[in-house]
Amino acid sequence: MRIDIPISHGAEFDVPDRFSRLYDLAYNLWWSWDEAGSDVWRALDAELWERYRNPVEVLRGVEKETWQRLEDSMAFTDAYGEAVARFDAYMNSKTTWWDRHQPGPEDSTIAYLCSEYGIHSSVPIYSGGLGILAGDHAKSASDLGLPFVAVGLMYRRGYFRQTIDANGAQQNFYDTLDLSRLPVRPVASNTGGHLKVKVEFPGRIVKAAVWLLQVGRVPILLLDTDIAANEPADRPITHSLYVRGREMRFCQELILGVGSVRALGALGIEPTAWHVNEGHAAMSLLERLSDKVKAGSTLEEAERSVRESTLFTLHTPVPAGNERFDFRIAEKYLSYWPPSVGTDLTYLNQLGTSRKGDEANFDLGALAIRLASITNGVSKRHGEVVAHDWAHLLSSPALGITNGVHTPSWVSRPIGRLITQVVGTDWPTRLIEEPELVELLRELPDDQVWAAHQLRKEMVSQFVRGRIRKQWARHGASPDDLRSVERLFSADRLTIGFARRFATYKRATLLFHNVPWLQAILTNPDRPVQLLFAGKAHPADAQGQGLIRQIHDLANSPELKGHIYILEDYDMRMGRFLTQGVDVWLNNPRPPQEASGTSGMKAALNGVLNLSVLDGWWVEAANSGKNGWAFGHANDIGDHSRQDSEDAVALYQILQDAIVPLFYDRNDNGVPIGWVQLMKESIASCGGEFSTHRMVEDYVKKAYALLG
Repeated sequence: MRIDIPISHGAEFDVPDRFSRLYDLAYNLWWSWDEAGSDVWRALDAELWERYRNPVEVLRGVEKETWQRLEDSMAFTDAYGEAVARFDAYMNSKTTWWDRHQPGPEDSTIAYLCSEYGIHSSVPIYSGGLGILAGDHAKSASDLGLPFVAVGLMYRRGYFRQTIDANGAQQNFYDTLDLSRLPVRPVASNTGGHLKVKVEFPGRIVKAAVWLLQVGRVPILLLDTDIAANEPADRPITHSLYVRGREMRFCQELILGVGSVRALGALGIEPTAWHVNEGHAAMSLLERLSDKVKAGSTLEEAERSVRESTLFTLHTPVPAGNERFDFRIAEKYLSYWPPSVGTDLTYLNQLGTSRKGDEANFDLGALAIRLASITNGVSKRHGEVVAHDWAHLLSSPALGITNGVHTPSWVSRPIGRLITQVVGTDWPTRLIEEPELVELLRELPDDQVWAAHQLRKEMVSQFVRGRIRKQWARHGASPDDLRSVERLFSADRLTIGFARRFATYKRATLLFHNVPWLQAILTNPDRPVQLLFAGKAHPADAQGQGLIRQIHDLANSPELKGHIYILEDYDMRMGRFLTQGVDVWLNNPRPPQEASGTSGMKAALNGVLNLSVLDGWWVEAANSGKNGWAFGHANDIGDHSRQDSEDAVALYQILQDAIVPLFYDRNDNGVPIGWVQLMKESIASCGGEFSTHRMVEDYVKKAYALLG
């Protein structure tokens, strides 16, 4: 079942009638995970595609002469025809998983509310794991045919861009997004103009325009306060993702929560299930309570009705990841709300108090748990953490629904084609519905798996050199220094990747606990190893930025230079390169603070071997050294200094005694047979079980179908 959203207009392009469907393709991000869908843009104009990787920008830039040439090009006509045919077949299918299983009533509608969405790097309204997961969730909901609509915010300045200066200091800057150059279109109101919803603020009304980002069959509605109808001081509310100021953050989440409910209502969409994905969207529950009371329910009846239709997902056990505000901020902005449900501020305070004695804070996680019938963590272990930490508020046991990744989006083309050869083009779904097919992945030819991985490693090497050259040039390196970049980051070396947010609990510098020991491992001339780091620290996180500086300094030290690299401006595109093209994916947070860890799933899908502490998803996936390695303490032992020291020793030992020797143990054809066996097991263990297709099916069966 598709939810169609009315749109008023989009950008104008001078596209020949023969290729008019390019407009439909450009404004639906289906192309971002379909090979034919993305290839048509490269075939249209390879230079523009390489520059922008954004179909709307490509269509804006195509010259008239190019269109004339393409009309006579059989290659482009074929690519265009295939893309359109695949798109139409996808969008019009009546045999999706939802159609075949019908797990809910025919009038089911699932509303998904989240503060960020990572669909593709061309739409930079995401910061990291939460957004990428939300994007993958939407993609799988589309693939499976769910009646699904998502709502978020339109950040005109996105998340910050990162550079690292010559001294290793992170520099932050924000681009201003031109919405006419993005694949978003204005949602039409019932009068034909641009739909805007109103949200009460102290002494005024703030309006939010609604934009449509279409993701396959799934519409994502994005709320935008940067419009002429608002006062200048209110227009920036939705400018920047995770803005520093706490009061401005509250304003963002007020727009997200209240605006989401009102946007869906204005479009006549009546969800049967509401999925509040993290506490950022929790104020939607207040708006829904108010609506129920205004419609004639008692407050008790309204609470019951809202609770029975709500699922709340927590994504972090880290206190800083939960949204808590001084209650005086909530009182300032929500003073209008208690009268709408026939009560006073004491009731609002009670809803948002996490535990007795903490009434000075307004906790959106506590609010959501109180008004949801189902609460879940994002792995089995995280579900246990949620059950423990929030036992005093939970009305029923917390679930553990393990995250996944949208496999078509993250698998490399070489590995994807190998899987397709043995399972079929519909392998993302078949590996879940027919788990016995996983055995076929364990039988893939060793030489072909290794060759596919080497192709990706070569691409990653070129990508890394290009990024290093740009960084060095900006730092004032000489032409000779810039030429020397071609000798760096060899694809022949064992490559270990670490790419994620530089939060302190992720322990990015654990590897450097004993630098002489690490140096001996990395610089062995017969078995060299290189480390590749990437990631951002929040602009307000001085400690995280200090970790970046420390790694930068070590990468430039005489002892380790050429064996350690740190790349700037980590985003989805870089994430694809790294998770597809390193050899080992390192993950060493301090347990149990890794809720899930989806980057490791992306790596595993591509045959990259995980080297991780037993936390998050790896507790479920680790298979006794057959698909990667586990090391270190599995729990917080209370003495962080001792734990870091012991975990580092375990890490060095496994690198030195197991990983490095196995990687360099080759047969006569140069294939590391023992290593490839682990690669195949890694692909097999991830391809179905840790996909968002499986995850979304779990949400349907364990939550969505039970709500309403």
